[in-house]
Amino acid sequence: MREKHAKAKKESKKGKVDSESNRTEEVMLQGDGMPKERTLVIIKPDAVNRALIGEIIKRFEVKGLKVVGMKMKKLNIEELYKHYEHHKDKPFFNELVSFMASIPSVLLVLEGKEAVAVVRRMVGPTLGREAMPGTIRGDFSMSIQCNVVHASENVEIAKKEINRFFKKEELYDYNRIDFEWVYAERERKIASGK
Repeated sequence: MREKHAKAKKESKKGKVDSESNRTEEVMLQGDGMPKERTLVIIKPDAVNRALIGEIIKRFEVKGLKVVGMKMKKLNIEELYKHYEHHKDKPFFNELVSFMASIPSVLLVLEGKEAVAVVRRMVGPTLGREAMPGTIRGDFSMSIQCNVVHASENVEIAKKEINRFFKKEELYDYNRIDFEWVYAERERKIASGK
């Protein structure tokens, strides 16, 4: 186990970058001794229009996830076609792309231990009215399209989505001062190989 973490730490410090696109390639990082996974969240136009940006970001931060990238952007059609290409043959595809391009969205890169799975649980299922109370969609959505947020499905997809929307220089590595209060000492020691 320690060898695996030591190897991950060594590999992650390489900070691989695609020189043509200047996009980051790695999702897993090491900084303060804790393995960190990154995931993408898009706060969608419905949430922006309903003044939910702060409430949504607050939930992720209070949970212990770290915001390492954030920007407001009006997503263009080309980006959205690429982002939603897995839905291109579905009847709602054009409506979804138009909705997402209608006004700016807020894009976040969140970091933390098992960040992708943690965020997916916090967000809840796609159909807002089926999401449990306490999840973001369960508290703020009744719709399948106007469901407040997008969250990466898995680590591989997170890597692609982060690369699609963020350049390397738009992502930051820093230590939160409450790190020792978010993870137990044992978790920090296991992660650092001590």
